[in-house]
Amino acid sequence: MRLRLWHAPDGARVAYRESGTAGTGPPIVLLHSCGLSHRELEPVVEHLDDRFRIILPDLPLHGDSEDRPRHPYSLDWFADVMGAFCRDVGGPRPLVGGHGMGAEILLHATATGRIDPGRLVLMANRLHRRPPHTLARTALRTTARAAALPGLDRTLSRAARLAIRPDAGLKLSARANPGARDLIRHAMGDVGGNANLARSWSRFARRWPADTNRQVLDQYRHVTVPTLLLWADRDNMHPLATAEEALDLLPDGQLRTLPDTGFLVAYDDAVGVAREIAAFVV
Repeated sequence: MRLRLWHAPDGARVAYRESGTAGTGPPIVLLHSCGLSHRELEPVVEHLDDRFRIILPDLPLHGDSEDRPRHPYSLDWFADVMGAFCRDVGGPRPLVGGHGMGAEILLHATATGRIDPGRLVLMANRLHRRPPHTLARTALRTTARAAALPGLDRTLSRAARLAIRPDAGLKLSARANPGARDLIRHAMGDVGGNANLARSWSRFARRWPADTNRQVLDQYRHVTVPTLLLWADRDNMHPLATAEEALDLLPDGQLRTLPDTGFLVAYDDAVGVAREIAAFVV
């Protein structure tokens, strides 16, 4: 896959990989979930790039993209940056999809008019529900916020790399795909000792919605674009009931479930993910 860079109007850098050519078919932009990188969705590329031009960005704070602490890293800021990215790289009515944090950004950008996608694919994310594992998430947010204190940025970044080991990836895969280890290893590769990144994550922890995002319930009616809810059936963090509730509120939504898949759905069933996306966007 070819590595390219895109710059937002405020200077934020978004690194992205691209596979396929303009003549292959329409572009599809896929956004990964929090804490990972473009590699989370890379397994589906080989099953799509013969028919589509696949674009996999690293979200700001992730991978090779922007990590400087001068940006707000709020949901609105992410929607501004990634909405502009999708339009510039994917065209005026891009085909877009996201998982976890990436899906939340796309949903917010679509509902607020920052992008007008031709099709929207939302893989498992919290939607309007309270985030799962609240105690663990609160501890992580508290630790991340502490990185703003002088002298703690490098220390906490090293601690994070020691705490999040590659084997954590196996717990996110319903099929214990060994490739999940490499995904976590790559995601944490530049974390240890990175003071800028630690301070940026501290700002993110203060600005990103921490509790139930109730505004999403009011936003669903503004998402008039055809929307696919693509869910895993064994993702304990994002129960299927959440998607079923959202389906009743979306003007033009449909729900598909992939059996025997967990949080890392693209590692558990890359063929199934690619099949459902291709069938929906054509």
